[in-house]
Amino acid sequence: MITRLTPQDASFYRLESSSNPMHIGSLAILRNPAPTGNSGHGPLDYERLVSLVESRLPLVPLYRRKVREIPFALGRPIWVDDSHFDITYHVRRSALPEPGTDEQLLDLVARLASRPLDPSRPLWEMYLVEGLSEGRCAIFTKTHSGLVDGDSALEIGHVILDTSTAPREVADDAWVAHREPAELELLFGAALHLATQPREGLEVARHHVAEAFAMVDATGKAVQKLVSMVRTAAIGAPDSPLNIRTSRNRRFEVVRTDLEDYRKIRKRFDCSINDVILAVVTGALRNWLLSRGQVLTEADALRAVVPMSVYADGPNGELKPAGEVTSLMLDLPVGEPNPVIRISHIKHATEAHSRHQRGVRARTLVHMAGFAPASLHAMSVRSASTFAEHTFNLVITNAPGPQQPMYIGGARMLEMYPVSPLLRFQALSIGLTSYDGRVFYGLTADRDAMADIAVLTASVHESMEEMLGACVQ
Repeated sequence: MITRLTPQDASFYRLESSSNPMHIGSLAILRNPAPTGNSGHGPLDYERLVSLVESRLPLVPLYRRKVREIPFALGRPIWVDDSHFDITYHVRRSALPEPGTDEQLLDLVARLASRPLDPSRPLWEMYLVEGLSEGRCAIFTKTHSGLVDGDSALEIGHVILDTSTAPREVADDAWVAHREPAELELLFGAALHLATQPREGLEVARHHVAEAFAMVDATGKAVQKLVSMVRTAAIGAPDSPLNIRTSRNRRFEVVRTDLEDYRKIRKRFDCSINDVILAVVTGALRNWLLSRGQVLTEADALRAVVPMSVYADGPNGELKPAGEVTSLMLDLPVGEPNPVIRISHIKHATEAHSRHQRGVRARTLVHMAGFAPASLHAMSVRSASTFAEHTFNLVITNAPGPQQPMYIGGARMLEMYPVSPLLRFQALSIGLTSYDGRVFYGLTADRDAMADIAVLTASVHESMEEMLGACVQ
C-alpha cells in the first residue's frame, strides 16, 4: 500500500539532521510482578514484549511502513510497506549492571535519544531495559515525529498500555506486505500526480528553490545571516544561553512531583494547572540562570513555545484531556523575584493568548481506551516546529496522562517521562506528563551546552517549595 506523506509529515521528515534528530521519546519505568505459577503474569521479558507489540501493530499501521523518496524530488515522499519488516530489529533488549541505578538509566536514555533513526526502515525503535534496582525494568520508545498526528496515527507507547494486568485482545489483521514500487513506477506516479494536482508542482518548485538557496556561496550566507539578525532583533526571542547551535549528543534528567501540590496552588491563586506548571518552570529557570551568574532585572523574560493539551476536570476530580493540542508563545518572567507576581503574569498572559492560540485536533487519541500522553507530546513537537527559528528560547510540552495505574504486559507502570527532541538552536526542551497522582518532568538538553542540567532539575523542587510557601502567606 502506497500513501503520500502529508505536507506537514514531509516537513518533519526533511527537518531531520544528525544534530537534530526529530524523534519523540517516551520512558516508562515498570515494576515487574512476581512469578505467580500458571497465571501467565510473571515478569515482563523480551519475548513477551515482542509478542505484545506485534499484537498491537494493527492499531498503528504506519509502524510497518517506511519512507521512500521520489527520484529527483518530484513530489513528497511516500509511505510503503516494509517487505522485510523485522519486529526484532525494532524491539530491542538492553540491560544495566545489576542493581542498575536511575542515573545509569537516564544516561542510557540520553545516549539512545542521541542516535538518529534508520531512514531505510520504519521510523521507530523500542528498548526493554532490564537490571534496574528493586525488581524494576524500563521501556524506552522513540518514534519519528512525522509518524504521529494524533488522529489517524498514534504513538506505539500509547497502544501497548492496558488498564489491568491482563492485556486486552486486539483483532489480528493477518498483515502481508505489499510489493514495494520500483524507481520507474515512483517517477511515473509522481508525474501523473503532478499533472492532476497543479498545487503539488508549486510545492516541488519551492522545494528545489530552497535547495538552490542552501547551496549559495559564502557571500550569500553572510547576507542571509544579516537578514536573520535583523529579523531576530525585530521579533526575536530574548538573549539566552539556551539558543546555540547544538551538538548531536544529549543529556536527560527527570523530576518527580506530586499533582496535589499543583492543585493546592491552583486553588489558592484561582488559575489553571497549566499556569501553575509554567510558574514552577519559570522559577526553576530563574534559579538556574542566577546559578550561572547571570544578572537579572525584573523585566527579563524567556520566551517559550507552549504546546499543551488543556486539563479539564472530570466528574470525580480527575484530570481529563481536551480534544485539541493548542500552542501559544509566552514570555516567562524569569526576572521577577516574587512568585506571586510571576504566577499572576503567567495567568494573565495565558488568558490573553487563548484567543490567538493554534489548535491541532486529536480526536482519535483522546477517545481511545488506555489513554496515554505519548501521542500528545509528539503532536506538541509538531505544533512547536511551526514557529520561526530564533523567535523563542525553549519548548515546554505538557500532556495529561491517566490518573489510574496502567500496565504493560502485566507489569505496572510506576513513572512515565516524555523525551522530547531539540529543535534547531534549542539547547533545552522540557516535557511534562501527569500520571497516577504525580507530575513527571523529562528534561532533554544538549550535552555540551547544559553540563549543569542537574542544577535545573534541583531548581524545580526549589521553585515548587517557593510556590507552596506563597500559598500560606
